[in-house]
Amino acid sequence: MPELPSDADIACPASTIFDIIIDLKGEGRWLSESSAFKGTVEISTDPVQLGTTYREPGPIGVRNGVVTEFDPPTRITFDQPMTLKWHLGTLGVVLRYTLTPCDGGTHVHRVCTLTVPSHLALLKPIFVRSFRVESARTLAALKAYADRLGHDDATGASQP
Repeated sequence: MPELPSDADIACPASTIFDIIIDLKGEGRWLSESSAFKGTVEISTDPVQLGTTYREPGPIGVRNGVVTEFDPPTRITFDQPMTLKWHLGTLGVVLRYTLTPCDGGTHVHRVCTLTVPSHLALLKPIFVRSFRVESARTLAALKAYADRLGHDDATGASQP
């Protein structure tokens, strides 16, 4: 069960970053589509809260997610097992964000825990690489967007 950590220091308060993360309907403002991520749909509640469900369809399967931990503004966990196409089974996918205040902003620790079924063991390195790349891309996009918001707040500039 590989854990794929990503870390970033973001020049923005934890409460703002938390609000960005839980705004699943508005994530297109900061997270573009990729070969692995096509957006989040069928969000059961807005605003997001403990127990909110959603779907993330992708090219190799669908992640059916639920918010399993919700502790604003420091922790949120998404359990989103991916049902693979072609009846290949289900990948276990858990994303946990931990937000900690630091000098001038917030340290964001994002961990993706991946569980690959034993019958797909030969494909595990491919899955791990793909999830590692997407995790890094997601955190970099979050940082770029939130840093800009933090800068705009500090200078009084208007936000997008």
